[in-house]
Amino acid sequence: MNISMREKEILNLIAYELTSNEIAKRLFISPDTVKTHRKHLFIKLGARNIAGLVRRSIECGLLRIS
Repeated sequence: MNISMREKEILNLIAYELTSNEIAKRLFISPDTVKTHRKHLFIKLGARNIAGLVRRSIECGLLRIS
């Protein structure tokens, strides 16, 4: 799986239930940029929604449940 460091960072924040606006503020980027990264993650991981994105991320070893 080839995801960028920024995509992984956003993925982690999505898993912590942050909204696009909250992620944008935390990373000093625009909400539209967050949405673009999220769209790329959906494509790369073959997910259709946030639950699927998190599930696929865990399956691929990109996220760990603690």
